[in-house]
Amino acid sequence: MNTTISTPQPVSGELTALQAALRAEHAAVYGYGVVGGRIQQARQQAAREAYDAHRARRDELARAVRDLSGTPDPAAAAYALPFAVPDSAAAVRLAAELEERVAGVYSDLVRASTGERRRFAAEALREAAVRSVRWSRESVAFPGLAERAAASPTASATPRT
Repeated sequence: MNTTISTPQPVSGELTALQAALRAEHAAVYGYGVVGGRIQQARQQAAREAYDAHRARRDELARAVRDLSGTPDPAAAAYALPFAVPDSAAAVRLAAELEERVAGVYSDLVRASTGERRRFAAEALREAAVRSVRWSRESVAFPGLAERAAASPTASATPRT
């Protein structure tokens, strides 16, 4: 009798970074649902475009995880917001915060990947940084860097339990 014991394959740094980006995109999609419900009419188009962009990136990341033989992390039913969002001004702050957090995880994915996936991550990082500036009207020299993330709450999304 020939019995083969299979040992789990080690999780690659790239797969780990992809899953983190996927979780951040799940949280961004959720967060933009909140933003869209509170934002003033004049900025609803920008919120809708960001929501659609995050949904598209989420779907691309899920495919990339499957391409590496992983199982994409599912979205949580709800996520804890970093602060209350009672009005349009808070919705704008939330949108900027979402983009900063997404930029942080894409920065990690840039470091963990190569080739086409690295280009994808760099483009996603650039898009998140641009959206963050549009929402907050503030910019940083190197969006997504760990030094910037240390000044704010963790870049990963927190599912609500």
